[in-house]
Amino acid sequence: MTSSPAALRSRDNDHVWHPFTPMSAYRDEGAPIIERGEGFHLIDVEGRRYLDGISSLWCNVHGHRVPEIDAAVRDQLDHVAHSTLLGLSSPPSIELAARLAAATPSGLNRVFYSDSGSTAVEAALKIVYQYHQQKRSNPQHRDLFATVGGAYHGDTIGSVSVGSIDLFHRTYGKLLFSTVSVPSPSALRVPKGHTPESFLQHCFDEVERVVAENHERLAAFVIEPLVQGASGILVHPPGYLKHVRDVTRRYDVPLIADEVAVGFSRTGTMFACEQEDVRPDLMCLAKGITGGYLPLAATLATDEIYDAFLADPAEGKTFYHGHTYTGNPLACAAALASLDLFEKNDVLSNVHRNEQILSECLAGLRNHPHVAEVRQKGIMIGIELVADRETLEPFPAERRTGHRVTLAARGRDTIVRPLGDVVVLMPAPAMPGELVEKLCATTCEAIDDAVRN
Repeated sequence: MTSSPAALRSRDNDHVWHPFTPMSAYRDEGAPIIERGEGFHLIDVEGRRYLDGISSLWCNVHGHRVPEIDAAVRDQLDHVAHSTLLGLSSPPSIELAARLAAATPSGLNRVFYSDSGSTAVEAALKIVYQYHQQKRSNPQHRDLFATVGGAYHGDTIGSVSVGSIDLFHRTYGKLLFSTVSVPSPSALRVPKGHTPESFLQHCFDEVERVVAENHERLAAFVIEPLVQGASGILVHPPGYLKHVRDVTRRYDVPLIADEVAVGFSRTGTMFACEQEDVRPDLMCLAKGITGGYLPLAATLATDEIYDAFLADPAEGKTFYHGHTYTGNPLACAAALASLDLFEKNDVLSNVHRNEQILSECLAGLRNHPHVAEVRQKGIMIGIELVADRETLEPFPAERRTGHRVTLAARGRDTIVRPLGDVVVLMPAPAMPGELVEKLCATTCEAIDDAVRN
């Protein structure tokens, strides 16, 4: 017997602790309880349809209830739902690893599976830390990581350590290992004494300085290529990623590319690193890897890094790390079907069309009195709201202006979710253009509602 909407609401309030959610406010707002999906819409237990404007937290690619992915998961269920990769393997995990190695920048031939973006980054940090101690030529103990200011790489202790969003991370400061950071190359607000141009040059120069001064200790440089997602969709200037790669290569510092948010076409290419012809030493993938169906992540590594872990078992060079559901066959089957659909439906061409639609439909916001900046890379959008456009004075935090946009959009049957007072739009790469236009129109109306008075 199906529970009534009222009973589900009561049990939700009584038992479910939602992530990144102020629970006292959540209980009072009556958020949708999603029962099913159709295409690019979500449908709640009361039958109300919502346009999925954030692709279910940046992971959905082809829509919901996609026949080809549904069939792939059902077919795999007829074989086995799960078996371990600890000492065993499975056809879907093998086939997917080969496909990922072929699709990503050249040289990333080794695939280590996990369950989420955080765990993909955590694995990369541990792999590269151990690599330096075991590499065949000049083994070293390197204990420092370089990061970009304002970074977000996940919620596990290692991934939090290489992040620096104060709101998310300050509580756990004493648990974290130390890092060095370079300033984020975002020029909306610049330090006193700088112009936007001089500050961006300073950001480029700081990469060289920080790496040069610390390269003997640096285990790796960690970066989200092109766009810092959870930092507020901060778009890096052209050439910055290549500059980071050139400097790290010159000083023999491995580069970890965190493509969890930017991968699988959201920046306009299958992987963001492609746009500046960058080949990292490790790459982290998650979110869109299964088309948004099931939890799966992958950390890809070069043969050079992988080979440092090859030795007689008695030498203890094994990578002692893993998870129960690593490389789950159902998730890998979904991922293989998703990769097929990228090719079959020419999803990248749709991304390019939607990139233009987003730019045109949101152009009016660029002069809005409460919009500081509309940031865009591909189909990733960040609309920063401020109390005063001229001075960039923020709204009071307690006003929760970004959240007001969420509520106003929800009243118009659309799901969006902000990062503070940055309204994020993240349509699924395969979303039809007319739905992207609707998403933009609804968002503009919701912003007007939220900033009124």
